Amino acid sequence: MVKKRQGGGEGVPEIPEVAFSAPAGRPAGVEVMTLAELRGRADACQLSTPHRPGFHHLLLLERGRLVHSVDFRAHPLAPGDLLWSRPGQVQHFGDLAGAEGRLVLFESGFLDPATAAAARIEDWYGPPVRHLEGSAGRRLEEAMRQLHREFGALGGLPLPVHLDVLRHLLAVLVLRAAHPGGAADGGAEGCAASATFLRFRDAVERDFARSRRVADYARALGYAPRTLSRATEARAGVGAKEFIDRRVELEAKRLLAHGDRSAARIAGRLGFADATNFSKFFQRRTGSTPIAFRVAVRGGAQRVGGSPPRPAQGLPGGSSRP
Repeated sequence: MVKKRQGGGEGVPEIPEVAFSAPAGRPAGVEVMTLAELRGRADACQLSTPHRPGFHHLLLLERGRLVHSVDFRAHPLAPGDLLWSRPGQVQHFGDLAGAEGRLVLFESGFLDPATAAAARIEDWYGPPVRHLEGSAGRRLEEAMRQLHREFGALGGLPLPVHLDVLRHLLAVLVLRAAHPGGAADGGAEGCAASATFLRFRDAVERDFARSRRVADYARALGYAPRTLSRATEARAGVGAKEFIDRRVELEAKRLLAHGDRSAARIAGRLGFADATNFSKFFQRRTGSTPIAFRVAVRGGAQRVGGSPPRPAQGLPGGSSRP
């Protein structure tokens, strides 16, 4: 069964975690399908119920429209759009009727370490949706199609060789998805801003529960606060302070949606002095109190299916976690 904690007191189910499980007779670690196959395999209510997969989703939309939610934000997809959601992110599908495309599910460990690092597959800050145009878009689509064809060709090669081919084709796909713009531009100044932002981003990921002050990060990294803000604005589209606050907000939403900690315990986990300060921060950011958000996100999941979410063995690539 999907593992659930007890004792939240809100009377609504947690968002279920979904572990990867290969279909019978298929190689472990990766799965490729069309959206038509997905509609035929999975119950629409399960797909539209928020869940937290432990594996990557790469979805290339070819025809129609689709809205896919990742970490509580809806992303409209149009033909040519590529969606990449990563393990641990809360997500759910919108109405799949009329949407056509291909979906790749894979575990992080299926790729070799060098490819995983080059493609930055654990980059939670990467944009969930990209649109590749021209030759870049055509090459990405062809990489997706080649991977799909090879996945369906089980039996044409010895299994270890088939797995190696799948691994290499997936490497091509994720590298093209991770670097849609080709060679980096901007010259030395652009490279310096990128390096500054990456250092800041990694520091925020490590320390956001200890500090929300730009000055603290600037001092620790050896930059002026203005330098961090310029680099973050150039690479993330927001200032350094907003970048930090967005990360804290996301973690608060995940803790509220996926656990039964009280607002006071979450406040302590995220470095707030008390529950009141945390609640003020959360309400200012989201327009909702923490508990109202928890009830809404879990209650919404319950209303979609008409009953509390069941173990997610019907989800693609998914199995219940013991």
